[in-house]
Amino acid sequence: MSKVKQRYHCTACGAISTKWTGQCADCAEWNTLEETVAPASASTSATAAATNARYGGYAGGSGITNASDVQLVAEARLGTGLSELDRVLGGGLVAGSVTLLGGDPGIGKSTLLIQSLAHLSQSRRVLYITGEESLQQVTLRARRLQLPEDKLRLLAETQVEAILAHAAREKPDVMVIDSIQTMYTELLSSAPGAVAQVRESAARLVRYAKQSGTSIFLVGHVTKEGALAGPRVLEHMVDTVLYFEGDPGSRYRVIRAVKNRFGAVNELGVFAMDESGLKAVKNPSAIFLSRHPDPVSGSVIMVTREGTRPMLVEAQALVDTSHTGSPRRVSLGLEQNRLSMLLAVMHRHAGIAMFDQDVYVNVVGGVRISETAADLPILLAALSSFRTRPLPSDLVVFGEVGLAGEVRPVANGEERLQESVKHGFKRAIVPHGNLPKQSIKGLQVDGIHRLHEAIDSID
Repeated sequence: MSKVKQRYHCTACGAISTKWTGQCADCAEWNTLEETVAPASASTSATAAATNARYGGYAGGSGITNASDVQLVAEARLGTGLSELDRVLGGGLVAGSVTLLGGDPGIGKSTLLIQSLAHLSQSRRVLYITGEESLQQVTLRARRLQLPEDKLRLLAETQVEAILAHAAREKPDVMVIDSIQTMYTELLSSAPGAVAQVRESAARLVRYAKQSGTSIFLVGHVTKEGALAGPRVLEHMVDTVLYFEGDPGSRYRVIRAVKNRFGAVNELGVFAMDESGLKAVKNPSAIFLSRHPDPVSGSVIMVTREGTRPMLVEAQALVDTSHTGSPRRVSLGLEQNRLSMLLAVMHRHAGIAMFDQDVYVNVVGGVRISETAADLPILLAALSSFRTRPLPSDLVVFGEVGLAGEVRPVANGEERLQESVKHGFKRAIVPHGNLPKQSIKGLQVDGIHRLHEAIDSID
């Protein structure tokens, strides 16, 4: 076997060098050389072409074809045993798909996947590959969660070539790699976790998944900012990217899909952690509503929509006199810059000034809201706290607020209202464009055009 040639590619100018140096000789940039594998020889390319022909090609590769001549095959979904995980994946696993799961340490990534694999092992061939824990540790977790072990196949390995050799003999339907940052390929000399190693290891695993039809889960580490560690190209290579969110000390966990080639983006799955592992929460709205015994100021219920499901959450605001020259604007679960913008809109178009107040906004339960339907609830919660005047406990609010003070409609307004009725709410303040075509029994819906109309309706 011929020795694999290595080269170094400059990320700044694209220059190629045969050895690593701290400074690029062409553009004089420092620390921009990354290790890559030299192009394959003619014999190696012929072998790769034969492999593609055997497995039907990877991402195409059979020549130019008219779209009308392509035969479509229905995607058969494979249930993971966790309904909320299936929801986030778009209905279940697709054969040959690669899913990247990221999250903070201790959030429950390994627990989630070992539960799913234990369920799948009763009807499918599975393989759990650990690069961070020993086989004894993985087995102890499975026994602690009281999972079936008889058909759960385990492998402790970090070399990609050895993993692919085992997988070729085992032929699993579903395979877990825990984690991609611990894997390395012998083609590169850099340490596991390096940018080149993560990229090349993931590329080989993705290629195997597409050629063999094996569904692969890749566990990914995250940085202190919460983003997936490693090269950004890793997220482009896989089919689905999931983020596991939540406070490790809290009972509830949330999985969010930020990329999905087989389902809706921004779909949300909610889990509860207990002694027997992660349990799917079928009615998330019930756990995110505080249901105060007495009305409290600064609290409002909003209806957000995550993926294909409307969900009720409680938005809280605390407004207090600032004792510094620059009042604070703090938001948890919402974008801080948008909070500052909304307070300016309320000052300009409703005549309510909070320039000398500290404003704190929080979404109960650790949920992060990215849609603009939270604009109106945030302002009404801040106003309620500012005036120390509680809002009605049976009121729900949603709507986008523009810079001109107008309240704009949001998508799927009627579905949000129907979800509110299910939880016993009697009144809703919504944009005029979201008024239902037919009245909803048991719900009074007030449609508004401007911000000051919403404020007048609660006075």
